[in-house]
Amino acid sequence: NDMSEVNIDAALVDRGGAGLSRTEEKLVEMSNGCICCTLRDDLLAEVSRLAREKRFDYLLIESTGISEPIPVAQTFTFEDENGISLGQISRLDTMVTVVDAVNFLRDYNASESLEERGESLGEEDNRTVPDLLIDQVEFADVILINKRDLVSDDQAREIEATLRALNPGAHIQMATRGHIPIESVLGTGLFNYEKAAGSAGWIRELAGEHTPETEAYGISSFTYHAPEPFDAEKFWEFLHDAGNWGGVLRSKGFFWVAADHRVAYEWSQAGGVSTVNAGGVWWAATPRKYWDHPEGQQPDEQSGWHPRFGDRIQELVFIGQEMDEASMRARLDACLIDKDLLDKDSSNWSNLPNPFPELQAEEASA
Repeated sequence: NDMSEVNIDAALVDRGGAGLSRTEEKLVEMSNGCICCTLRDDLLAEVSRLAREKRFDYLLIESTGISEPIPVAQTFTFEDENGISLGQISRLDTMVTVVDAVNFLRDYNASESLEERGESLGEEDNRTVPDLLIDQVEFADVILINKRDLVSDDQAREIEATLRALNPGAHIQMATRGHIPIESVLGTGLFNYEKAAGSAGWIRELAGEHTPETEAYGISSFTYHAPEPFDAEKFWEFLHDAGNWGGVLRSKGFFWVAADHRVAYEWSQAGGVSTVNAGGVWWAATPRKYWDHPEGQQPDEQSGWHPRFGDRIQELVFIGQEMDEASMRARLDACLIDKDLLDKDSSNWSNLPNPFPELQAEEASA
């Protein structure tokens, strides 16, 4: 599957004298689309045809290099107009991501967009290169570090440690020219959607799970917790000070600021790219009539509920190399609202400046 009008891979197979061209098998081209959206019906039809022939044990799908693995996995639950889905005729066995050992760390730490690389899906595709890399790495069952022969032993160990920190649950293997034992990617039985969705290093760090084997290469992680609100201007300056991010590979989480204590902000950083969004409203800022939790599971019945701030919390995960955890914690603490203002009623905070995004109208009204 190629994301272009001319299917280069199909042309190479067809002209290269591969088994497909020497027998009566049909070479099916699926071009100018993504298997998880415009080509779902095509993929379903072709996989159904192959399954009915009962000649093949395993189907290997190589999606385009700019595809995201989660929508591809979800394709197996997609039903056509007749109620037929891939999950009825096949089983998703393994999600494999191939990493370029020569270019991965350089690309990951860049801030280029896919459009700048000439690889976007169109005008509305605003993804960056690190966005794509993190999506492909964090959801993989198996990660193959290819071109091992082109990097030094130290470089290879650094890449492996980085990948292990980003996805502690993945099976990681080195390869040269893609040569690997076939059983490492076929018939592994490794794929589990819930497990894959929770395999990212930042999720495991929030759950208190560490990957100590990466620490030998200077890779470490920690979670910053605090119930008090940030001073919005101070924290904004912290996020935009490049000096604070030396060695940080990945960070993600939620935070709140005194200037608008309704908003649960979402923070995400991968390599040289970061985003912050107004993700929603804290339960503590939501009228009780909108709480639809069962008895015994109300927000204020949870163990983390703060007597003053409710479920509002600073919860930020940092994964990086040679990070100074103590220094970063101190700088984050310095972003918290001043104690004299903290001791006042929160109504005194509403006029504080807030450079962060505002809630959308429908979220604010809720």
